[in-house]
Amino acid sequence: MTGPEPLDTRGPDEPRSDRLELDHPRRAAIIEAHRSARLSGATSYTDPVSGYQVMTSAYLAERGVCCHQGCRHCPYPA
Repeated sequence: MTGPEPLDTRGPDEPRSDRLELDHPRRAAIIEAHRSARLSGATSYTDPVSGYQVMTSAYLAERGVCCHQGCRHCPYPA
């Protein structure tokens, strides 16, 4: 049995660049929603743009492996 995958070097609140553009007009609000959810221990947050539920990096890291579904806050290297 293998251990968990190594985590990426991005900070816990920095989304993958291929999932949230640096110039997205609501980027700051999205990052703040994620940070607030992560710090409160929530597993997800409501995206302020789409209204969809988005999993936090902490929840995804607890899984131990990447699911390769392109999660916005995937904590594993691309």
